[in-house]
Amino acid sequence: MSPKVLLVDDEERFRTTLSKLLKAHGLEVTDLGSGREALEELRKKAYDVIVLDVRMPEMDGIAVLGEIKKINPLLEVIILTGHASMDAATKIMWLGAYEFLLKPCPVEDLLDKIESAYERKTTREAKKREEGD
Repeated sequence: MSPKVLLVDDEERFRTTLSKLLKAHGLEVTDLGSGREALEELRKKAYDVIVLDVRMPEMDGIAVLGEIKKINPLLEVIILTGHASMDAATKIMWLGAYEFLLKPCPVEDLLDKIESAYERKTTREAKKREEGD
């Protein structure tokens, strides 16, 4: 079973191109252009991994990450950004992001990170179920 991926980036051309590339590798991908849309979507549908941009109008990726973790702490979030700063990276990892990657990122690297994030999520969910029994 392949992971359900939510791709969130305000750059439409980048987002649609990356979405097509991920789908060509067998992933189930939904792509959205804003953090608010992503949060609405997460309240309606389950995802395994989120690929999230940092700099977006209205609500930045750091704020979105914080809200995602409130909705579902086990969701794995990969930050993919063209704008790196040590402060942002530190805050992103502190908020519980799985990985912080810089654009442009080779698709193979992103696919590897998505796969490992998905494995981590499924392992954590299984452990939580065992503890609940």
